[in-house]
Amino acid sequence: MLYIRNLLYHPAACNAPILDNVNLELAPQQMGLIVGRSGSGKSTLLEILAGLAQQTKGDIRWREQELTSEHLPQLAGLVFQFPERHFCGGSILEELRLGHPEIGQEQMERALAEVGLSGIPLQTPPHSLSGGQQRRLALAVQLIRQPHLLMLDEPTAGLDWSMRQQLVGLLEKLKSHWTLLVVTHDAEDMVRIADRCWSLDHGQLRPTEAEQLTINN
Repeated sequence: MLYIRNLLYHPAACNAPILDNVNLELAPQQMGLIVGRSGSGKSTLLEILAGLAQQTKGDIRWREQELTSEHLPQLAGLVFQFPERHFCGGSILEELRLGHPEIGQEQMERALAEVGLSGIPLQTPPHSLSGGQQRRLALAVQLIRQPHLLMLDEPTAGLDWSMRQQLVGLLEKLKSHWTLLVVTHDAEDMVRIADRCWSLDHGQLRPTEAEQLTINN
């Protein structure tokens, strides 16, 4: 269970908090969906949960254990918006092994199978894949680390309708084994597979019914 209690993020250079008293609970093998406009603090929240930024105040816990910024990278895997722009490897093999040279071929093939990329040669350059395949590879890069929490920032951004639907179907399948937290400005694609929904506005996070998100969008 992921618990966030009274989370505040207020950098000294900002007049107002970017995240203000955020509270959230998410059970294992559920998908949480946070919807908010650009600049509402969505990406900042994910960066804090990934250990890339430090909250000003508040607690983050996993199964009652309080986590510091040093612990958080082991908890969570973050797939950035447009993750294909962050690919550094010259091949799928290199991309999967970046920072993890000990990972074996069986682990890589299992991760690729989980995201629907079985049968693609490991020597394939990531940038030669289709847009939908690149998003799947970005998921595999995180899943191979076996995170407790898989986070996605605007996962359908830039994809056409068909690729968006394929990605939503994949996330629906993945949540049977993983805990997912997705942030987006557009709930239309994701709301039907979400177990819990929140809206984020000017740093304020509020529980929201899925039907209300659909109406607002």
